[in-house]
Amino acid sequence: MSDHEYDVLDELYFLVSFQELKTSVGMEEDELLSVLTKLQKKDWIKCFEEPDVELESKDVDLEINFRKYHYLATKTGLKAHTSTT
Repeated sequence: MSDHEYDVLDELYFLVSFQELKTSVGMEEDELLSVLTKLQKKDWIKCFEEPDVELESKDVDLEINFRKYHYLATKTGLKAHTSTT
């Protein structure tokens, strides 16, 4: 797990909007998008269209809609995050 992946997962114990996440981790959009893409491919995060509307992985389009989503670490992502501490 990269330092950036760790930092992003650290913020996703609770549901967070893209804008809140970007502010918290202090990354540029393109860098954050790259990390979110890697985490999603590993099944370490879930994406939500709205705070109460979870998207199926197949319906997530990070390239186009990443700014609109809310993010949350999955159980697998949380385990990976805590196993590196």
